[in-house]
Amino acid sequence: MPRVAFVAMSGFRIREAEMLALGMTLPGLAARAGAIGSLPSLGLLTLAGLTPPDWDATWHECNGDVRAMAQRISSERPTLVAISALTASVLDAYALADMLREEGLQVVMGGLHVSTCEAEAIAHCDAVVLGEGENVWHQVLHDAQSGRLQPTYRAAAPANLAHAPIPRWELLSGRERPRYTLQTARGCPLACEFCGASRLLGPFREKPAAQVAAELAAITAQQPRACIELADDNTFAGKRDAKELLNVMRASGVRWFTECDWRIGERPDVLERLAESGCVQVLVGVETLALGADAYGGLGAKRAELTRVMDALQRVQDAGVAVIGCFVVGGDQDDESSIHALGEWLIQSPLADVQITVQTLFPGTGLRAKLERAGRLLPDRSWESCTLFDVGYQPSRMTVEQLERAFRNVVAMVHAPSEHARRLEIRQRIWGRRYAEPR
Repeated sequence: MPRVAFVAMSGFRIREAEMLALGMTLPGLAARAGAIGSLPSLGLLTLAGLTPPDWDATWHECNGDVRAMAQRISSERPTLVAISALTASVLDAYALADMLREEGLQVVMGGLHVSTCEAEAIAHCDAVVLGEGENVWHQVLHDAQSGRLQPTYRAAAPANLAHAPIPRWELLSGRERPRYTLQTARGCPLACEFCGASRLLGPFREKPAAQVAAELAAITAQQPRACIELADDNTFAGKRDAKELLNVMRASGVRWFTECDWRIGERPDVLERLAESGCVQVLVGVETLALGADAYGGLGAKRAELTRVMDALQRVQDAGVAVIGCFVVGGDQDDESSIHALGEWLIQSPLADVQITVQTLFPGTGLRAKLERAGRLLPDRSWESCTLFDVGYQPSRMTVEQLERAFRNVVAMVHAPSEHARRLEIRQRIWGRRYAEPR
């Protein structure tokens, strides 16, 4: 029987040693990093769901020890090895692919990074899948079985989400998961220049509620009390009926988390049902307090006065859903004083939680192209700096060292034990009337 080994490059990565050490000492950050790092690769599990029953499938997660993983996979002698990696871990993925090919195994790679860096990736594998993989996966398996993999595969049309395969959750059997992932929409209708969203793989589409219900049933069959993170770039940004989706989520009985933009706070059709549907938290990209600056000119429809944004987010919390405000430092409007001012503002804010990251130049984005044309990419820092917590470019108003120091300082300020406790109280007030047990 032919066999495909699916390999997800897992784990949470930070390049800069001081930032890594700081993160491990602050309340909540280590746990959050662990939860994010253990999220299963939905793309690979989806392809596993498309794999014919006459193929055997195995699941592997590689978090650092590339050589040991190569030895483990080589011992299986699979017909094909399929590797997916985020940008921060792609160099490890390339190293793994090189080792496996030295053992005579066929390797295919795909995902957002590979799709935007085709020439780089093909130097390390036998084939790359560019864009979405669903419509070409059977051809990839057929060619691998006959030993005639093509260098590149690209679907002629976008995948139809109404006929999406059920991910093979049973491949994760025996592995404890703090969260499962599920996608209700692919891509984002907005075009923020800094965003490496999955829209780079294909056009924005929304999954029918009936298909979402089927996938939820598969997850709850695996874990009846599952907590689910929606792998959506912006769940409520499209034109579908939000009530239908929220009714499906409610019927499943799961608790869930997603990403969206602040405008849901101005949508009664969402707010009236969001909490009762099981939604616990939403992550909202506020990005920067300097909304008039050009650094985030791609914000488009999300651009608004800060008071309007915060009023909308307060309405979300008043409706019983905690808001994680996401802020990005290091844009061209920032210097050390503006980053410190952000920290001072955040320790007074009513947000239930906060996420602060460094501006990150993901491949395929307009922001990366702009800074590359300006000669501002740091030559000594490669893809391993695309972690959201490392600097990979020359800031406009600071040195690299000044930005790194300012970032560490604001993280330490906003995630200090007293601030962690204050925001925990906010979350408990929001959730207290909803759940008898703490989560």
